[in-house]
Amino acid sequence: MTRRAGEFLKSDLAVLLLLALASVAIHTVTNGQYGFHRDELQTLDDARHMDWGFVAYPPITPLIGRLELTLFGTSLIGFRFFAAVAVSVVMVLAGLIAQQLGGGRREQVLAALATCVAPVALAQGAVFQYVSFDYLWGALATYFLVKLCKTGDARWWLGIGLALGLGMETRYTAGFWTVGIVAGVLLSDARKYLASKWLWIGVGISVLLFLPNVIWQAKHDWISLDFLKHLHERDVRQGRNKGFLLGQILLCVNLVTVPLAALGLWFLSAREQGKKYALVGWMVLATFLLFWIAKARFYYTAPIYPVVLAAGSVAFGNWLKTAKPARAKILNGLQWTAIALNGAVFAVFVMPVAPFGGVGWRVTSKLHDQFREQIGWTDLADSVASVYNSLPAEERARTGILTGNYGEGGALNLYGPSRGLPFAMSGTNSFWYRGYDPREPQTVILVGLEKEEADANFTSCAIVAKNTNRFGVENEESRDHPDIYLCRGLKSMWPEFWKKFRRYG
Repeated sequence: MTRRAGEFLKSDLAVLLLLALASVAIHTVTNGQYGFHRDELQTLDDARHMDWGFVAYPPITPLIGRLELTLFGTSLIGFRFFAAVAVSVVMVLAGLIAQQLGGGRREQVLAALATCVAPVALAQGAVFQYVSFDYLWGALATYFLVKLCKTGDARWWLGIGLALGLGMETRYTAGFWTVGIVAGVLLSDARKYLASKWLWIGVGISVLLFLPNVIWQAKHDWISLDFLKHLHERDVRQGRNKGFLLGQILLCVNLVTVPLAALGLWFLSAREQGKKYALVGWMVLATFLLFWIAKARFYYTAPIYPVVLAAGSVAFGNWLKTAKPARAKILNGLQWTAIALNGAVFAVFVMPVAPFGGVGWRVTSKLHDQFREQIGWTDLADSVASVYNSLPAEERARTGILTGNYGEGGALNLYGPSRGLPFAMSGTNSFWYRGYDPREPQTVILVGLEKEEADANFTSCAIVAKNTNRFGVENEESRDHPDIYLCRGLKSMWPEFWKKFRRYG
């Protein structure tokens, strides 16, 4: 037993696992800064109301959130733990894919680290979102595809079906890389598997996994399709799909690993490997094109890159073996140095490592709003509690809280109970299904709504507080809807009002 343990510790897999553990440790140490992100607050609230579906996503991400709530409570680090694990497991998968493609330990480690330093991977280990788990299932499906191509063993379709089913139960965009795999089968000699029972059993596994959510959708008038249509139209209208191609280079892979990605594409299409791994190559190409044509955001393609970087690492390793020793040594050193330096730089930009208020914070705040949207939620709860507690006890008993978005609703439901607040209502996404306050409050504290909407629905409204934060950080809350209203006299009955209050975000 001791001998076997010693042999394992010296193995390539042990090295990959050690790197993944280091990644998890780094994320865990740094993930406690700032606060919950707006999207995390929605998932956290959904995790308390488990169902087979939600408006914004299938059930797996809230299910994982529920597990984290059980294990860690509302700890910020604990709530992000499995997201950090997910992106770190993808590092291992990238290394294993490199191994299957013929790479030794150096190539496997290179593939793992090249995957690790991709900004999208660094960022998704620092926040709890479905993107992290979609990334994992996509990489897992690709690993099984590579095993299928290498071994010719059709039983790998069972693993592929499992990964696709988990992907569809995590994020609906997994359907794009499902279609990409179908395209790969039809455009390569993998067509032979259409006659294999294992492929169809794999299809059955994925369908069975996804079926509970399909049934939920049917019972809820296919609400997520309406939601996705709304969000896509908004994204295109606001130009969120612009920079798709540039995002592939700068964010889905690190700038210094672009050469590896290019080598990977060549490797998967080269004569000696292209025929064997044509299924994988066509899957990568078809998935990329589908997202591009659909005007998706850049990071939707993230799951296709671990295999591309793994293939590039193997191709680079093969070239080093044939190059002149001096040239090989220089380029190899440059590659590793660039990965280390650029990984550290991008970590500062996309991980919550910069001390609040310092130079690093100011730089990241100008580059993106990921961290700014994590500030001010406890301040909001304090402000609402101050308004609520200023009311006479008799009026408090019939006072409710109505919010404009899921961040506000989630924050007040997280921090409100300890401040004596009633549950916060919101018409956004699955909050709407949870309904309005059964007390049908006569006095309502409004957060995140515009004055026009407040006046349209209540007979009297007055600004009683500001939705700001103690740090003076400008974010969506403090900039776009800073006023907190106290309103009385809902102009319609609550059931009638609630039917019209549904919204997406």
